[in-house]
Amino acid sequence: MYPNETKHDNGPQMKKYILGVIVIVAGCLLLLSNTGFLPYELRHILFSWQMLLIGIGVISLFSSESRTPGTILILIGGIFILPRAFDLNFNVMHLFWPVILIGIGVLILTKRLPRRTFQSRGHLTNNQNLDEGFIHEENIFSGGKQRVMHQVFRGGHINCVFGGSEVDLTQATLADGISELEINTIFGGVTLIVPADWRIQLKMTSIMGGFADKRSYIKESPDPSKVLIIKGSTIFGGGEIKSY
Repeated sequence: MYPNETKHDNGPQMKKYILGVIVIVAGCLLLLSNTGFLPYELRHILFSWQMLLIGIGVISLFSSESRTPGTILILIGGIFILPRAFDLNFNVMHLFWPVILIGIGVLILTKRLPRRTFQSRGHLTNNQNLDEGFIHEENIFSGGKQRVMHQVFRGGHINCVFGGSEVDLTQATLADGISELEINTIFGGVTLIVPADWRIQLKMTSIMGGFADKRSYIKESPDPSKVLIIKGSTIFGGGEIKSY
């Protein structure tokens, strides 16, 4: 197996622990609020959609192979919660794009890239080789469109932040057993074009967005043991699965 695609068996377990801790803390805070021990000013901050974004971002940092979506969510939630937490005498929205751009720049500089990435910028490319069947794509303020040709597809990851991706897998063969593809989109979208007989399981978390299997016709798989699991998150974005 390609070293960068080692299965993270602890990922779901860590996500469960972090989610459990956040739920317990939220329950304790709600108990304090309902009993009058939590000041209104603090309650107004803690129970807000901004804190929800920050909480989802924290969960994503610990459960995802990529830290980009979680970091972006924490930045967005943090920026919008500033007016609630502090009495600022300037428009906090003036900070939004500068902070987001700085954060994305830091992520680009510090991110360890895989040995190969098969992505394009607005035009179609034919990928004759994948890294042992894995795809790696990062689109930040950009778009990619590619076709995987005559390869055994094993999974990988696609991250789109203010960008999009279209991947044509109709000429690929799904690997034996269970394969995993992680997709994370923030203000972006992903379109997967797959054979009609692929077995696909969706395990996506969506907030103000969605990810759906929109194949008009799904044929029975000749090998039911071959399964592609698509996991990840869509925040203010979306994705779809299609077939010709």
